[in-house]
Amino acid sequence: MKIPAHAPLHLLHQAPTATLATHSREPRGFPYPTLLPFAPDARHRPVILVSRLAEHTRNLLDDPRAGFLVAHASDADVLNAPRATLLGRFEPVEAAAHEASEALARRYVRYHPDAGRYLALGDFTFWVMHVERLRYIGGFGAMGWMDGADLDTLAPLAPTEETTLIRFFETHPARRAGLELAGVDRYGADLVIDGARTRFVFDAPQLDLQSLHAVLADCIERHAQ
Repeated sequence: MKIPAHAPLHLLHQAPTATLATHSREPRGFPYPTLLPFAPDARHRPVILVSRLAEHTRNLLDDPRAGFLVAHASDADVLNAPRATLLGRFEPVEAAAHEASEALARRYVRYHPDAGRYLALGDFTFWVMHVERLRYIGGFGAMGWMDGADLDTLAPLAPTEETTLIRFFETHPARRAGLELAGVDRYGADLVIDGARTRFVFDAPQLDLQSLHAVLADCIERHAQ
């Protein structure tokens, strides 16, 4: 079956929470599902922030393979709601990669502002999922498998590029109060409007900073009221 273009990618930016299924250590081998918040990184990979004492963290340290179910939470009809099951391996974000780790932390907190208090505890670690395969279901006749590498074949924005775009967004004279930018990529912008997150999908992928500035300015004007 054919998967709509970029539909799984946009879904990963629309859902604030997902179900993580790890391999239980005890009883051995059983699926261990848990619901938790996540945010997509610059490559659209799920990033989670978890305590070192959590059961699923211990499971991942023992076996990094996991399943990750993402669904559009706003749809009441579960069977017709867009959803994706990702299969891959989770890897902790090393604190040694200081600059990259700080950029990821800033991005994650923009998506989940309450996460700042967990980071302050010092017991929480970021983990990123390296997606190997995923199955997307968008409704009748719109479903199928795809390789993780095919989710996005374009080069991601560098952290400095995203920072430049966020600064442009925040200082734009037409931006109204209550309109924030959590993240931006070549396919869309993740907005926070009066505390509620939504995805502004671009008409086409934007390949350079100049075109990204233009579509963000259009986004601000469309949400001016």
